[in-house]
This record gives sequence, structure tokens and C-alpha cells, in this order.
Amino acid sequence: MEKLPLTRAGQQRLDAELKTLKSVERPAIIRAIAEAREHGDLSENAEYHAAREKQSFIEGRIKELESILSRAEVIDTSKLTGTVKFGAKVTLVDEDTDEERTYQIVGEPEADLEKGLLNLKSPLARALIGKDEGDSVEVRSPGGSRSYEILSIRYS
Repeated sequence: MEKLPLTRAGQQRLDAELKTLKSVERPAIIRAIAEAREHGDLSENAEYHAAREKQSFIEGRIKELESILSRAEVIDTSKLTGTVKFGAKVTLVDEDTDEERTYQIVGEPEADLEKGLLNLKSPLARALIGKDEGDSVEVRSPGGSRSYEILSIRYS
């Protein structure tokens, strides 16, 4: 089985989500299904069908999280230094717009672009890997080509 690289923080977030699903969400949906059953005819009971659908989603997410966590390879980024690699927090400036952004390069299961968590397999992350502060990178994406300068690289 393929190992999935995760940061310690990413592993902790996924683990916390799994615990919440198992200890809070699962029991709540079981109670909701039981209450909906008490309303009688299940064929026309919208509450029952909605609760069953939510239960299906919760059980699927639990299985997905268990699979991810069982294959996780947690990488201690605090011991890393130097060029851009997994776990690096990279501050970039867009050479066209002078807009600064900071991203952390993380594994696919914990990636969230809105939170600045950049998927290791994304075009930008692949372009940054191995580069150093002051380097320029050009990233080709479906939206066109962009150039960035690396302002800083941090590991925490």
C-alpha cells in the first residue's frame, strides 16, 4: 500500500475529525433514524431518508479517514532545513501583481488551498520543490503561466 505523507498537524486534524464522527456524529444520526422510524410509514418519511443519507455519508467519511490514517507517514518538519521540500512554509510574491502568499506544502489528504495548505502534487508545489530563497519559478497551469519569486522558506 502506498504511504501518504502527512504533517503532524494534518494527522492530528484528521484524527480529531475521525473521533468526532465516531463519538458525536454517529450516535446523533442513529438517534435521528430511531426518531424518524417512530413517525410511521418509512416509504414517505423524508426525515428518515435524509437521516439514512447522512448516515451513509458519515460512515463513508469514517472509512476514508481510517484508510488515510492507516497509510499515513508523518513527517517531522521541525527537523528540516534548506531548499523547499515537503512541509515547507513558502512565502512567494507574484512577479506580475506583487501579491504575496504563503503556502505550506502538505500531503493530498490535508490540502486546503483556502487555508494555504498546498497539495504536494499540485503544479505550484512541484515547481517549488528543490528551489531556494530568491529563486524564481514559472508555473504552467490551466489558467496560464505565472512567475513567482521565493521570499522565504520556513519549517516548523
